[in-house]
Amino acid sequence: MLKVKSAVIGTGEISAEHLKFLATSKATNLVGVCDLSRAAAEYAAKTFGAEKAYTDYKQMLDEAEPDVVHVLTPPQSHVTLTTDCLDAGAHVICEKPITLGHDQFTSLWNHAQLKQKHLVEDHNYRFNQPILKIDKLIADGVLGDVMEVDIRMALDLRSGGRFADRNLPNPAHRLPAGVIHDFITHLGYLTLRFFPDPDKVAAAWTNHGGDDLFKYDDLDAILIAGNKHARIRFSCRTAPDCFAVTVRGTRAEVQTDLFHPFMRLIRPRIGGEKLSPVVNQFANGLSLVGSSIGTFRNKLMQRSPYEGLHTLLYQTYKALGNDDEPPVTFNDMDRASRLIDQMLLGDNRI
Repeated sequence: MLKVKSAVIGTGEISAEHLKFLATSKATNLVGVCDLSRAAAEYAAKTFGAEKAYTDYKQMLDEAEPDVVHVLTPPQSHVTLTTDCLDAGAHVICEKPITLGHDQFTSLWNHAQLKQKHLVEDHNYRFNQPILKIDKLIADGVLGDVMEVDIRMALDLRSGGRFADRNLPNPAHRLPAGVIHDFITHLGYLTLRFFPDPDKVAAAWTNHGGDDLFKYDDLDAILIAGNKHARIRFSCRTAPDCFAVTVRGTRAEVQTDLFHPFMRLIRPRIGGEKLSPVVNQFANGLSLVGSSIGTFRNKLMQRSPYEGLHTLLYQTYKALGNDDEPPVTFNDMDRASRLIDQMLLGDNRI
């Protein structure tokens, strides 16, 4: 079987997960890794078995002639890099946000269509097992008609790490929504996974820390579509870190946390209205015990919340091999991009 030639631009944290997949996939041949730092490129190439390390991505495109390029650099560089990769005849899998605004995304998508190449944004959390289970609960009618969606991420970005370094400010600080922009795509596409396009959007962007490094450290957004409601929250000031997802329907509700996976389903149970709360507590208690064991096992095996990324990449490469539509479609990317624009729009600010 002829393997697809793949290459990676960028060697950050997310790049390691992409490289792990490419190093173990039987369908791909990792022909190049590119980074501005030669040491980082050579280390990644050696660690993951790439044929060659590069510091010039154009040289890599010319010499290695990859069929697929993973663009995993800061968002400000995505349009230029992706356009050049498409022009070189490669499909592109791009880290989120794929562009800094919807107009840029539309232009980039049209260019990909002109070149007859696929363009895929990294919507990896959509393929995590808890989200796939919620998809099935909705498809099976367990939740009924979805009426409310609540997506909440809490990350203590101010206390240290790559976003809090004043001596080497992270490129995300220069994004339209600051560091929150580096995560907002995840919150957007997960909300829209369960929610229609909103009629009304209202968003409060706040810098509670009050310094000049962070543009914003808090987001509270409300989405309304007819009689359906959704809420998107991002906080740098609450603990513990979480990525909580709650979906409420006319029959039941389900809750999970993608950082610490569990599944809590509240629905009518055997015994009727009076006994359902007791049965729900018992059933969810057993489920939480199982989730605790699973989380402990994942810690020992060094499995991260990026588990959905490997599913996304597997399905994407399978689609490319069969000339099918990738699992993240134009509609998925278009809706998420438009929602982010709506939340940033001055008229929708609270």
